[in-house]
Amino acid sequence: MAEPAPRTGVRAPVGVDTTRPSIARVYDYSLGGKDNYDVDRVAFEQVLEFAPRQGDVSRMNRRWLHRVVRYLAGPAGIDQFLDIGAGLPTVGNTHQIAQQENPEAKVVYVDNDPVCNAHGRVLLEQNENTHFVSGDVLEERTLLENKNVLQYLDPDRPMAIILCGLLHHLDDELDPPGVMREYISRLPAGSYVAITNFWDPADEAPELHALAKELERAFTEMGLGSGWYRTREQQLEYFEGLELIAPGLSELEDWWPSGPPTRPRLPEERVVIAGVGYKPGPPTAARLHSIDGDG
Repeated sequence: MAEPAPRTGVRAPVGVDTTRPSIARVYDYSLGGKDNYDVDRVAFEQVLEFAPRQGDVSRMNRRWLHRVVRYLAGPAGIDQFLDIGAGLPTVGNTHQIAQQENPEAKVVYVDNDPVCNAHGRVLLEQNENTHFVSGDVLEERTLLENKNVLQYLDPDRPMAIILCGLLHHLDDELDPPGVMREYISRLPAGSYVAITNFWDPADEAPELHALAKELERAFTEMGLGSGWYRTREQQLEYFEGLELIAPGLSELEDWWPSGPPTRPRLPEERVVIAGVGYKPGPPTAARLHSIDGDG
């Protein structure tokens, strides 16, 4: 079988495997991007057979990211961001949102995909406060001890770690809760962790449980080879040692929505949940301002 070809006129960067789908490139395709290959498009089309509006889920993820980063860089007073599994650059990246609130905010993107690294360094490193680093969430002793990350971020000051649609691609043997405990243990007090994940609402919304399991099979057996839907109880373990910011672990569009819904929520959109956790410690002036409700 011939190797799948990229889009016409697009050459794969050195080291890119175009025989297997990539999480970042599939996500790029779901958002209407062009930095993907036949193998990525085939993988996502298989998911669409079960969830025709899965592309709306990707866009919903981006809207959630924007709201969270605006909160963190604004009322919460965070000026350091580590975006892990950042994927390919698209419209409204983390640094663009954060630096609208605080032009001095520092953002480090990390991904292990060569395409992301090639495009990220060209498109995202547009100012001295934005950087793209090659790395993996599973690195020994975590990315918080990666010298390439630490040359840009101060590990002794509060920061925000963002894992948007990443942990559901780690299987149980990789112990996602254990991975998060390692990160949280290294974070200074006053830091935040923001996470979105596929959700199996087996005990809360049985009518959506079947869809979650169908999608899990589409992702793990016919598409990417990963993408597990986990219960709320399982995902709460990711925030061990943190205080969840209201409304807690919720459907994405319930987390500080920007306005009333414009249409009924799609079934595909309801099997994803998100949360933002705060590591307790002496509150900063900015956080006190936020808690008082004046921001």
